[in-house]
Amino acid sequence: MDNEKIYRKALALEPLTADEAMRLYDTAPTGELTLLAWELRQKQVPGDVVTWQIDRNVNITNVCISGCKFCNFHCKPHDTQRAFVTSREEYREKIAQTLALGGDQLLLQGGLHPQLGIDFYEELFRDLKRMFPRIRLHALGAPEVAHIARISGLTTLETLRRLMAAGLDSLPGAGAEILDPDVRRAISPAKPSVASWLAVMHEAHTLGLATSATMMYGHVEQPRQRVDHLLAIRDLQARCPEGKPGFLAFIPWIFRSTGTRLEAEGISTDFSPLEYIRIIAASRLILNNIPNIQASWLTVGRQTAQAALHSGANDMGSIMIEEHVVSSAGADNRFDAEGIQQAIREAGFTPRLRNQLYELRPWPLDDTLR
Repeated sequence: MDNEKIYRKALALEPLTADEAMRLYDTAPTGELTLLAWELRQKQVPGDVVTWQIDRNVNITNVCISGCKFCNFHCKPHDTQRAFVTSREEYREKIAQTLALGGDQLLLQGGLHPQLGIDFYEELFRDLKRMFPRIRLHALGAPEVAHIARISGLTTLETLRRLMAAGLDSLPGAGAEILDPDVRRAISPAKPSVASWLAVMHEAHTLGLATSATMMYGHVEQPRQRVDHLLAIRDLQARCPEGKPGFLAFIPWIFRSTGTRLEAEGISTDFSPLEYIRIIAASRLILNNIPNIQASWLTVGRQTAQAALHSGANDMGSIMIEEHVVSSAGADNRFDAEGIQQAIREAGFTPRLRNQLYELRPWPLDDTLR
């Protein structure tokens, strides 16, 4: 198989076969891979702009029955000393602070709580929109939607419709990890299946709900399973109805192991900046129908994220005013609004603030936009 032929096919935005994608990921010299990804980035998202966002990751609850081996944040329902459900007053305070800092969105995630069904989430979303009509709710994830549907006696499609009617603006790509059944069984056996994740995201796309896709790598998976994950996301995006947004972005990040059950089983973080750069570049080349690739500075750090901007990524994600889940497993990088813009400029790019739909926002904001 000729690498040059694969390069030409990728640059023409033609979908690669599984064997072509694997060869590209596994054998292409890093310099060629990143140069090709940069060229394709300029074709899909031309110019020197790198986007960033201001939002806040608020956990609805930390109670979760999924028991994922990579998660330190969750607790079981009977752990009353640790268990919480965020109160309306806490939301009011957190959203007010987010808006004051120029944010426009809450990233709301909460795990699989056995008692929080559709009525709870409908009431929560409506209350938040009533208190703060301008705040966007980028909330839940496919596993949570499947769980809410199951305990509420609904289909996932009806659950999505009701959540959207209550105020859900977009659906994160949370809970994908690696879209392989064997990996799922090894790291999160109680979580809804790979097939369920794909089905819920497709239903979201048919309803016109904007979504993102993610990948958490660096644990039990093999390189071929990473490539198959990318292909599954690409193929799902290809099924998105015309005129619907589908996946607006792809965000890969490295597994962080500190204190997790996987670490206790002998699986710890082995971070290689070069490997991450290759994943970013391969994502740009394989995901021919997803325009935005995000550098996960939270898990890989400032310098590696800056290098990723030259290797196919065009977005630096959010400053994350608040984040607990990944941080609890050892990701301790931090940015404020000035810091993330400075990092983008240092890498040779022009920072531009965006919203979840990748529409540009003015910065600095005047008081009428806060």
